[in-house]
Amino acid sequence: MHTSTRSQILLWWDCTHRDFPWRETRDPWSILVSEFMLQQTQAKRVIPKYETFLQHFPTATACSQTSAAKVIELWSGLGYNRRALYLHATAQQIATTHDGELPSTLQELLLLPGVGEYTARAILCFAFEKDVGVVDVNVKRVLSRFVGAYLLPGEAQRIANANVPNNEGWRWNQAMIELGATICTSRNPKCSQCPAKQECSWVKNAALPDPSRKPKTPLMKSKPFEGSDRQGRGKFVEKLRERDIPNHEIAEVLGWPNDQVRCERVIARLIQDGLVVKNEAGDFSLPK
Repeated sequence: MHTSTRSQILLWWDCTHRDFPWRETRDPWSILVSEFMLQQTQAKRVIPKYETFLQHFPTATACSQTSAAKVIELWSGLGYNRRALYLHATAQQIATTHDGELPSTLQELLLLPGVGEYTARAILCFAFEKDVGVVDVNVKRVLSRFVGAYLLPGEAQRIANANVPNNEGWRWNQAMIELGATICTSRNPKCSQCPAKQECSWVKNAALPDPSRKPKTPLMKSKPFEGSDRQGRGKFVEKLRERDIPNHEIAEVLGWPNDQVRCERVIARLIQDGLVVKNEAGDFSLPK
């Protein structure tokens, strides 16, 4: 990517970026919380949850000293409750292994529960301001279209690393994520408004298939949420935020009164995932 294009992207960011509370801090714990919450969840929905969570648990140590159930309760509305368990486990590991402070190396971050390649690099960049490429689904799409070829994760990471301007990692990665989220979107991209359009391979060859989509792989329709196991799981955990559930109520809570086999399968998986526990009386509750 030419220096002039990078300058245009940074200028575009300076003039148009959205304001989010996690962009106003460099506190590693706050950044970690935001990254866990932002996984598969819209930023606008995350803001109030993020602020409430940090009011309760301003540090990893504070979070580590509460129960998993409390973290799951505060997670209400964000979905994918296993992320709450991972966040609690990560807080405990930070408190016990790192004296309450997040580590600042890629290798150490990757050892934390629920922290993968993207999240680790996001913390390095957005908390510690290191010049590393941060590649989420939005950035990968931007880079694929820019070079005009579908990129495997390793290729996208290599290109991202190579294009980070010296001492501008924080600003650059924020700009690239913003570009993918608001301009170079999956559907109906606004190419005419893109600060990288002069150098973008897909803009120059607009008649070609979208390079960000895996070749010969049709766009898969997502399975409906209504009536799914995931919906049932969510209902069950949401009710457990209010009270324990006796065994005879599980079918009613899950919404499948005539499918006991399915109910038992979903409950067994919730227990296996650590989101639900069964006590001696046969009632179900959140983990303590």
